[in-house]
Amino acid sequence: MNDFSLYSPTRFVFGRKVTDKVGETLSVSGHRRALIVYGRGSAVRCGTLVRVRASLDAAGVEHIGLGGVRPNPEIGLAREGVELARANDADIILPVGGGSVMDAAKLASVLVTDDYGVKELLDNPGMAQKCVPIVLIPTTAGTGAEVTPNAIVAVPEKELKVGIVNENMIADYVILDARMIKNLPRKIAAATGVDALAHCIECFTSNKANPFSDLYALEGLDLILNNIEKACDDPDAMAEKNRMQIAAYYGGLAITASGTTAVHALSYPLGGKYHIAHGVSNAILLAPVMRFNSEHPAVKERLAVAYDRCCHENKTCTTVDEKAAWMIARLEAIVKHLDIPTSLKEFGVPAEDLEGLVESGMQVQRLLVNNMRPVTADDARKLYQEIM
Repeated sequence: MNDFSLYSPTRFVFGRKVTDKVGETLSVSGHRRALIVYGRGSAVRCGTLVRVRASLDAAGVEHIGLGGVRPNPEIGLAREGVELARANDADIILPVGGGSVMDAAKLASVLVTDDYGVKELLDNPGMAQKCVPIVLIPTTAGTGAEVTPNAIVAVPEKELKVGIVNENMIADYVILDARMIKNLPRKIAAATGVDALAHCIECFTSNKANPFSDLYALEGLDLILNNIEKACDDPDAMAEKNRMQIAAYYGGLAITASGTTAVHALSYPLGGKYHIAHGVSNAILLAPVMRFNSEHPAVKERLAVAYDRCCHENKTCTTVDEKAAWMIARLEAIVKHLDIPTSLKEFGVPAEDLEGLVESGMQVQRLLVNNMRPVTADDARKLYQEIM
């Protein structure tokens, strides 16, 4: 059994209309001035931003906003958040949005200080200290950013996304409102849902997998494999959408105790250089990497265990090989059903960029070391060639 540790000080609130009480929650806790961080669409589209502001107003909590956060946020955005928090004496940071919004806000929450800056954190993430508390209100069901100690930001000069990991970025509160994902566009629901799928299956097949991460990764995987298509296809499928919310949370918990693997590692250059959405990058690589990994006996065994847990109908596979193959085929079927691109050609990535992708992908050793089957530069090259 692998050693593992887990730190989870977060107060978790789930239910209908819980967003309407965020102002009261902050006021009772003594907070008087909030920095709201939000993106370009989902927080406004689903009405969450309006409800949050109304709740803060009713509770007498002042607020200022940092809007327009784009996917794969650059480090400069975190600096902008820090400047706003300082200029307005914000005593709480309140991101309302998807993974990029939450990551930018989490990073800002540990940067309201003169002791270090972003560049120092990139070199030494362990030095981060919580400067301002944070309340996360995710508007998608997939990223798991609401529960992890991670913040992923794009570093333009490296053309790469970089993960900063420090437990001081774990949220103080997480609010999951069942209404938030009802009107989420199918394209976004699909990409974020597959991101959660990747979290669960990667953590379950990680070198760092352990009983705690397995508990959440398997439950999340079961929920996703049996709900994601209807949750994305039917705007009124609230039961399935709520299961996806919980599954995304479970995937985040699995990350805190285990870790993602080569799917995420090799996807980082796709977001960092070509600005492909994080969930889409993972979807493109998910089946190819898991097929590659399945040649490792331990991964194949784990995929068979996942089949036994998650396949509830037409259970015809009997051997480990058959079960592992079924799992990979199921991943492919989900990505195809959700109309997510599977080729980098659709994003204009030229074939001559192959070596640059290999070089950048191999730099993400923080995650590649979690992969049960070792990934060489030649392996990475073949995987990228498969999707070009």
